[in-house]
Amino acid sequence: MTRVWLALGSNLGDRAGYLAAARAGLSAAGVTVVRESQVRETAPVGVTDQPLFLNQVLEVETSLEPRPLLETVKRIEDQVGRIQRRRWGPREIDIDILRYDGRRVDQAGLHIPHPELSNRPFLLELLQELGAP
Repeated sequence: MTRVWLALGSNLGDRAGYLAAARAGLSAAGVTVVRESQVRETAPVGVTDQPLFLNQVLEVETSLEPRPLLETVKRIEDQVGRIQRRRWGPREIDIDILRYDGRRVDQAGLHIPHPELSNRPFLLELLQELGAP
């Protein structure tokens, strides 16, 4: 099993409900949640004219390699009810792979560590809360 850190975010509708549904979806997909950060309300980054987000970081274990994990989290987003809109716009749920056991991945549509991580101090703080490397 590989240790991975995921970010969950929601700023539309039942934000806490979407986070809970995403956590349940991960578990149902065989991704084991080891630890959860606190849930933090944050201002949007990039496109700022939208509602506040609820964000959380999860430490998980998975046997999935990075690309199949990305496909799994995208499928969970769809199942939870995400509607695709403009980039960095409002969303029901967003699940991002932040770190994957120290590995670096630079492929089309998949970059690990997450390329925007350094631009989101709240995610760095939530990672630190979990003692992530």
